[in-house]
Amino acid sequence: MGPETAATHYGVLTDAVGWGLDRLAGDQMDEITAAHPRGEFKKEFLRAFVDALKDRPDTTYGTVNADVLEHFVPGFRRTSMVERVMDAPWPR
Repeated sequence: MGPETAATHYGVLTDAVGWGLDRLAGDQMDEITAAHPRGEFKKEFLRAFVDALKDRPDTTYGTVNADVLEHFVPGFRRTSMVERVMDAPWPR
């Protein structure tokens, strides 16, 4: 990854799942959230995922995006790799 890509990647990991927060001193988390309040970040972040993916669920195959739809969209069921192989148009 280039530096900009890496910074974005690790920033998203930190914001979304708390990657690296265990390396902060106790009061640093309070300082950060005081300067940058998170509000309803978790709920809004996941809602944005659902809104972007709900009309194109097939694009989630093999990604963590399927986890989001499976959790929030009633009746969504991810397609497995076995199903894709078995359903391929090849004979046998």
